[in-house]
Amino acid sequence: MSSRNPMLIKGVRTYGRSKAYSRKQQWKHEKKEGPKKKERTPKTSVLRQRYVPAERVPKRLKSNLTIKKRKTVLKKGIQPGSVLIVLSGRFMGSRVVFLKQLDSGLLLVTGPYKVNGVPIRRINQAYVIATSTTVDISGVKIPEHIDDKYFARVKNAKEGEEGFFSNQEKINPEWLAKRKEDQKAVDTGIVAAIEKVELLDTYLKTKFTLKNGQAPHAMKF
Repeated sequence: MSSRNPMLIKGVRTYGRSKAYSRKQQWKHEKKEGPKKKERTPKTSVLRQRYVPAERVPKRLKSNLTIKKRKTVLKKGIQPGSVLIVLSGRFMGSRVVFLKQLDSGLLLVTGPYKVNGVPIRRINQAYVIATSTTVDISGVKIPEHIDDKYFARVKNAKEGEEGFFSNQEKINPEWLAKRKEDQKAVDTGIVAAIEKVELLDTYLKTKFTLKNGQAPHAMKF
């Protein structure tokens, strides 16, 4: 009786293992026992919410709570005495001297006022460019009361119908005198340090501008 899978040469059959198995048709008589299927549990119908609020009440995310606790990290290259370029606001293009970082994360800077007319003010570090120029302010004493509350607006009581416009013209003389004293106390030491460096006062007086073809990202400040 001839074999279903004859030998071609010694050790080599005509058909492969899978082909020879299919020719036997033995798989028709074998019982397949696969893994048992899990019984599906019927899903319970979920009723729609009957009450719908008239206004959407936003929920505070957990990430917002953690962000407020973080302290604002100072930009690389900004240190006390660094000369910064203001990019927006009333003094856009002016060069100022960085004094310290306040608790709110804002930067406390000054012109000084005697040099370029920029008073003591707060600036967000997103709107400044740090330069490589620095001023030695190691001998400058910054008053401790100059903080975020120092820059809070003073509200005056309205007087009559035109109280709003009349209050805009009035300036508290005590508040103004205190500001002048603080400005003078801070600027005295800074101006003395600026005068020691040649052409530094001229550099601070000159505003930063761009001409056609100049790319700020390619500049070294």
